[in-house]
Amino acid sequence: MKYSENTIKVLEGRYLLRDRGGRFIENPAGLFRRVAKTVASAEALWGNNSAQERWEKAFFETLSSLKFLPNSPTLLNAGKENQQLSACFVLPIEDSMEKIFDAVKEAAIIHKSGGGTGFSFSRLRPKDSPVTSTGGTSSGPVSFMEIFNTATEAIKQGGARRGANMGVLRVDHPDIIDFIRIKEVPGKMTNFNLSVALTDAFLDALSKKEDYPLIDPYTGETVRKENAAQIFNLLVEKAWSSGEPGVLFIDTINKANPTPDISKIESTNPCGEQPLLPYESCNLGSINLSKFVSDREVDWEVLAETVHIAVRFLDNVIEVNNYPLNEIREITHSNRKIGLGIMGFADLLILLGIPYNSIKGVQKGEEIMAFIHSEAKKASRELAKERGPFPNFKRSIFAKRKEPPLRNATVTTIAPTGTISLIADCSSGIEPLFGVAYTRKAMGSTELLYVHPHFLDRAKSDGFYSLSLIEKIEKNGSIRNIEEIPQDLKKLLVTTVDMDYNWHVKMQAAFQRHTDNAVSKTINFPPHIKREEVKESIIMAHDLGCKGLTIYRLGSREGQPLEICDYCIGRRG
Repeated sequence: MKYSENTIKVLEGRYLLRDRGGRFIENPAGLFRRVAKTVASAEALWGNNSAQERWEKAFFETLSSLKFLPNSPTLLNAGKENQQLSACFVLPIEDSMEKIFDAVKEAAIIHKSGGGTGFSFSRLRPKDSPVTSTGGTSSGPVSFMEIFNTATEAIKQGGARRGANMGVLRVDHPDIIDFIRIKEVPGKMTNFNLSVALTDAFLDALSKKEDYPLIDPYTGETVRKENAAQIFNLLVEKAWSSGEPGVLFIDTINKANPTPDISKIESTNPCGEQPLLPYESCNLGSINLSKFVSDREVDWEVLAETVHIAVRFLDNVIEVNNYPLNEIREITHSNRKIGLGIMGFADLLILLGIPYNSIKGVQKGEEIMAFIHSEAKKASRELAKERGPFPNFKRSIFAKRKEPPLRNATVTTIAPTGTISLIADCSSGIEPLFGVAYTRKAMGSTELLYVHPHFLDRAKSDGFYSLSLIEKIEKNGSIRNIEEIPQDLKKLLVTTVDMDYNWHVKMQAAFQRHTDNAVSKTINFPPHIKREEVKESIIMAHDLGCKGLTIYRLGSREGQPLEICDYCIGRRG
């Protein structure tokens, strides 16, 4: 395989092995061979010694062709002493000083191993509540979040990945106003993404213009009532001004919980696409859809084959993974959640000649995800016949519905694919193009000039390519108002700020309808967007069945150019 200059830069910057002197001892093929060999070694656990070599070859060909890539920790750590291969975890936080600092320690261990963590702080009693054991009062969840933030700051995840957390608070917690306003002070809680868990009861009160109760989680008693519209307006104002907090539709999430008898879901991973039970982890991977188009047609047969290979790969990861905590290993093996998603969707639409912001674009997204989800379920059922279902299957919603056994409690997730989309040289997740030509930041400081290949090919073949044109596009991002570019190309190469918010939400909902977990998607609003449109986008997302929503108004944070990293693209735009 020949890889692009940007792909090589990213692999050399973070992923390829070096000796103690800093010299490379691995090339891209060696990286993919190392990962394929490590993950294929799981075949021996089921007596498939003869098949191990065959699957190693299949994994290698799929990875090296960039048709499928796992999450960054798998690429970074497979075959190394650490071998912690999961990207995301959720840790419980109970209402006691001992349990809170247990969670701080556990988060530190996970961050050191290369993972991100999600927490719900909703079980902590509100500030100024009495603490009978000491005779004092509680400082509340926001103050404890600052401790987690400071601990994360001190840990650099081995120098490979920055620490990241998700902090969630239910909208009916008495400290919800303080939580929504956390990031009013610039530079505060920089290692946290924030999400408010909106309940159906709150949204019902909002629609009826009523008050709703704030409940002390320790006593279960109503502390006071707030006007739902005022709280929602505050949430919208902060999201409009800084992009945070985002929202989770927590009741929608739990309606899709495959193992409600085990536990409720209270939080997600840092980018919001992976709702998890306490101590669960999830192993993510994404199919590069730009590799499955030929003569303006999707190659469904090759796509199906790749889905089956990817599901087996991710199930194998669960076996060879070195988990940072015993509790994580136990519940991960009990539910065996995997999250197969996609990247390169905007590229696929361009290759098919379909504008992103169109009915055909939304229909194609739903068609593709329905196909991938169906094939992933087939693959999981085949693995269940071969290896047995996930141990908690009998306590799952599938058993109650008399469905055939599954190897994995969940099979699909739409992740943001920050750095792996750079490796695959494709558009990220299900996002539209951020720009036709722009500078992307990767790994903190590396800047990569990105010009969409379809535009380059067309500009050169039609004779309107020039360096000055590329500079003009990079400055503007969009090509919508550049006269020398043909109209049909402007319509096809639509960027995130060229479209109305409802296309963003409709696309997210189309993918969510065929995704077990959730969808990482950011609505990148133009700077002039009105607060009312932010409100409407949140309500629309809930009504269409999305599990959460993140918005980012361009320019609302100083020094926030597009930054591609493992955690931030799904949250920061």
